[in-house]
Amino acid sequence: MTTNQIPDWAAIKPVKVNEEPSIDENNNVCVPTDNGPLTISFYKDAVRLRIGRKRPDNQYGILVSVPDPSTPVMLNEKGRTTINSGSLTFIVEHNPFSFEFYKDDQRVQRSAADGHFERRFRVPPLAKVAEGWMINLNLESNEPVYGLGEKWGKLDKRGQFIRSYNCDALGVNSEVSYKNTPFAWSNSGWGTLAHTPAPVTHSVGHAPWSQRSYTVIVEDDAFDFFLFAAENGKEIIRQYANLSGFAPRPPLWSLGVILSKAYYLTQEELLSTADEARKRGMPCDVITIDGRAWQDTDTRFLFEWDPRRYPDPAKVMDELKSKNFKVCVWEYPLVSVKNGRFQELSDKGYFLKDKRTGKTFEYEWDSQAFGDVLSPLPKSGIIDFTNPGAYAFWRECHKEMCELGVDMIKADFGEQVEYDDMLAFNGETGHALHNVYALLYNRCVYEAAEKYAANGPFLFSRSAWTGSQRYPAQWGGDPQANWGGMAGNIRGGVSWGMSGAPYYATDIGGFYQDERDLKLYVRWLQAGVFSAHMRLHGIGPREPWSYGPEVEQVAFKALDLRYQLIPYLWETMQQSHETGLPVQRAMALDYPDERVAWAFEDQYMFGDDILVAPCLRPDGFVEVYLPAGNWHNFQTGEKFVGGKSYKFTLALEDMAVFVKAGAKIPLGPKVKHTDALQDKIVVEKYWAPEQGL
Repeated sequence: MTTNQIPDWAAIKPVKVNEEPSIDENNNVCVPTDNGPLTISFYKDAVRLRIGRKRPDNQYGILVSVPDPSTPVMLNEKGRTTINSGSLTFIVEHNPFSFEFYKDDQRVQRSAADGHFERRFRVPPLAKVAEGWMINLNLESNEPVYGLGEKWGKLDKRGQFIRSYNCDALGVNSEVSYKNTPFAWSNSGWGTLAHTPAPVTHSVGHAPWSQRSYTVIVEDDAFDFFLFAAENGKEIIRQYANLSGFAPRPPLWSLGVILSKAYYLTQEELLSTADEARKRGMPCDVITIDGRAWQDTDTRFLFEWDPRRYPDPAKVMDELKSKNFKVCVWEYPLVSVKNGRFQELSDKGYFLKDKRTGKTFEYEWDSQAFGDVLSPLPKSGIIDFTNPGAYAFWRECHKEMCELGVDMIKADFGEQVEYDDMLAFNGETGHALHNVYALLYNRCVYEAAEKYAANGPFLFSRSAWTGSQRYPAQWGGDPQANWGGMAGNIRGGVSWGMSGAPYYATDIGGFYQDERDLKLYVRWLQAGVFSAHMRLHGIGPREPWSYGPEVEQVAFKALDLRYQLIPYLWETMQQSHETGLPVQRAMALDYPDERVAWAFEDQYMFGDDILVAPCLRPDGFVEVYLPAGNWHNFQTGEKFVGGKSYKFTLALEDMAVFVKAGAKIPLGPKVKHTDALQDKIVVEKYWAPEQGL
């Protein structure tokens, strides 16, 4: 049932309550069932269901804070139990187990109402299945569902079949993605989180299964499931962050432009690109040394500079610093069997094991994924972050690199723990560890940056799981360099934001199949101005001047605006840190009471007051919906009445960006790098419609 093959519903036996529930000394409701005890715990605005093996709350650090359960009051009747706690009511039917969940006498959720001629429930309310545990929730007609991680298609997941399973997606064209979390919500007032390190399958009103049910299959022998009750998505995201952690505000310099490509072949190419950027007056803060640039591919990765291309890395760092560049370097958590220290680390038990042999598991790459684009990679051991010694070793390996001058880590990959034959130090198999491995990797590298990075901790992670928002930031990997790739990459970031992760960057210009489309590059770059972080990246040059003088002029104008927006973005990131809200917010998130706006999924709010409708077509056509109230064009100040949509055909330098009437948008100076701000937020003026930009 981890594929969309239709289950044999009649063969799945639902959980039944076989004795009257009771309340234990810790305020948990204990429900005896034919599948073992079911524990129900109440919190201020949430109910937690647990059955099967009990995982500790602090295992892997997915959750950072779980309050003590509140006191319940219970009434047992024949075949039915009603439990009250504060404003919450949870009604349990016994045969089979099913529930209704109320807040302030309003029903929030219930077991799926999908019935059958011969039995009460066509789909089981709660059941033990071969993969783990299944629960079925009810969906009202046309009720949208949001969240579930970085997904490239429609933000509303209703009708979709989704697997929370991190993949090296090799693009943004299908369901698979790099960043997942089994957290979903609806503006109807409910949300869910499966607390697990394991894969989770979601049939979200997927019609072949049930168009009116939300089926969740947790591929774990431990079932730990939160049901949230709140007014809207904003409040549910706050509840999610209360459990899984709030993102810190990243360093000021990370708000600047990040220049990158896969990859600068030599230190001469790297330095000449940095020099050219400064000579041309390009606003830019960070330059990236990607994987094949600073590492020998045959022996990577163990923090060793390739001496053939970087005979004196300290000198390179000094020269980049003299040009006011921060430096980002690439890493991944694998070590080639050809590395001189491989056997040493293997003997120490620092890699995942092969449980069939007890030896280090040697991961073999699928060469088809690389083709002629990227060189094949050697067999490698995978760092076992569940081993405290391996975790500390990897973290400390960053010390020398940071002391050399590295400011930022591009923490790539993290999706390779995928086989049951893999065995971790803590006894977990590869399947069970697959998703949470990304969280452990993110945490280890972020802790290294906290400890050793001179200019504050910041990284880009490609793979992520529940809780990874605590280790900012993430980027959306490997979009195709065309208009559909751009649209999917932007939607992936907005979807990740709806899943409780506030910071995201796209690969501006697209990663692969670059056709040097000038309009595509400009439109992607313009959209990137209005994102949490901004990186130009792909296979081939992504410097604005590489697209010609007209593009360079338009691009530099947009990059100037990016730096002017730093005070506004800094305020927005503080809000993200305090609330869990993303920098880029879908209309369904920011306008929960204006349903007509929800359909406009390719536009988003940038903070509280700026609405952005990226241009996703080469002819410059954009349709934008402006919510109720008055709005002004950001560039010209022209006034528009909200509550309806508008159509525009934009010149290349124009953007469909609008400001709420009466909003105060602080604007800073046009600087070429954030060093010029001397770690201060400088506000030169406030945007006014009569002035425009």
